[in-house]
Amino acid sequence: MNALTGTFDPLTIDPSADSDEPHVVRLNAVTKRFGVTAALDGVSLSIRRGEVLGLIGRSGAGKSTLIRCLNGLERPDSGDVEVDGRSIVGLSERELQPLRRRIGMIFQHFNLLSAKTVADNVALPLKIEGQKRAVRRARVAELLDLVGLADKGDAYPAQLSGGQKQRVGIARALAARPALLLSDEATSALDPETTDSILSLLKDINRALDLTILLITHEMGAVRAIADRVAVLDGGRIVEQGPVWRVFATPRAATTRSLLRAFQPSLPEALAARLVPGLGRRSVLKVVVVGDQAREPLLAELALAVGARASLLHGGVDTVQGRAVGALFLELDGRNETSFAAALEFLRQRASEVEALGHVVDDD
Repeated sequence: MNALTGTFDPLTIDPSADSDEPHVVRLNAVTKRFGVTAALDGVSLSIRRGEVLGLIGRSGAGKSTLIRCLNGLERPDSGDVEVDGRSIVGLSERELQPLRRRIGMIFQHFNLLSAKTVADNVALPLKIEGQKRAVRRARVAELLDLVGLADKGDAYPAQLSGGQKQRVGIARALAARPALLLSDEATSALDPETTDSILSLLKDINRALDLTILLITHEMGAVRAIADRVAVLDGGRIVEQGPVWRVFATPRAATTRSLLRAFQPSLPEALAARLVPGLGRRSVLKVVVVGDQAREPLLAELALAVGARASLLHGGVDTVQGRAVGALFLELDGRNETSFAAALEFLRQRASEVEALGHVVDDD
């Protein structure tokens, strides 16, 4: 970051490939075109065992194509897709069948069979697998208890609420003990309260079963609630990825910053409208603080260290993944460039990001 201009340095992608944890999913330079349109354009992505990865992007970003490449419904034009330690690109349809059973899926619109009971819907993957009736019944009872629907086995989908239908979908997706659970916009059709309960259930399942989850969504709130890492897909490319707390604190890509706008403090509109470029008597800085930085008496230390007095105009501190994350908007006298530079250097050493936004024009 250039603190004076507010421009970002070139983005460094964190592929999480250095971890010693085994990976359930690896995509290496995957490209998929439909005509002249690149739905996926050199996508490299990995998901560690037991991790919840949030894959976020707007409609048309390439999320659906990525899912179809993961389960073998689409063949990439180039690159490799590895699931549970095995490359799937060259597999025949017959060879793909057992691997697909290692991938559970939950959908936005539930996809339950209306003519079958809850128990029969959950048992369907086991029946296809050829499991005996007694085995199916025991597994269904276990799963319905896990998702909080132990008393709904004989009910039909039409008798359930949206949240209950999604719980049935989750139970069905877990029936064959998958290595990977794909959640494809699973909360988009639900109200906020029900969304929170489903996300909480998914996180509980992740912890209890050490289950790897790929959370595909366009909602940053869902990612924040349960994901360990987030990858941002835009125009078929991964434009940013990293730990959720880091991406929320210091988003680098323009797409990420746009998606996070509702979650980050910003200057009041009336004040922002009076900002002009450059330094002045009322220069305005944006300072991002993370972790222990957010709990330090930053303004008092600034005054003691360099004699500069800063006023807090706006901002706040939140908690993401157990870490304090804050964005503070400060007013600092910028008329003395030497003093201002010393204050900037002090703040850079103690904050994660410092950006000079401009200065406020006083009313006549």
